[in-house]
Amino acid sequence: MALVVWFLLGVLEREVQKAEEQSANLILNQLRASLVIKGAEVMLSRNGRLEEHQDLNPFELVNHQWPSYKGLCKESEFQPGTWCFRQEEQKVTVNIARGWLIYTANQPITLNGRGAQAGELLAWRVTTEFADRNKNGQREQSERSTGLKLSPVSSGEQTVLMQDARH
Repeated sequence: MALVVWFLLGVLEREVQKAEEQSANLILNQLRASLVIKGAEVMLSRNGRLEEHQDLNPFELVNHQWPSYKGLCKESEFQPGTWCFRQEEQKVTVNIARGWLIYTANQPITLNGRGAQAGELLAWRVTTEFADRNKNGQREQSERSTGLKLSPVSSGEQTVLMQDARH
């Protein structure tokens, strides 16, 4: 009987993990779709520049309110299984919130090939896509912006974020 209970608990744990991954991926995909639309709107407007929309809060582009989105991140308060937006320090005259989108894993999960342990933070930021003609991954002056996208924050930047967030 104990063996059956142990087996069922393992199955339940894997299903909960899959559900969290699917939920987080669904939100990421919807945010990406909203960034494609916003990028198209900016490109169609005559006076808009995609670069002006880098690091914006992508949740502000979506009408849907997910219970897992907690708004602006509060210092040292990252609840497992939730999203928040870590706003950069900015001047009083700036009216657009800029920063990073953060997800705190509730358990060990993998999102878009990025693994995280329970309580670990995963971060993304809004960046511009560009026509990478020479395929070097770096944007040169002659390569124009083509849209907005969510880019994972590098592990080095994420380490700094985690240290800042925990203090």
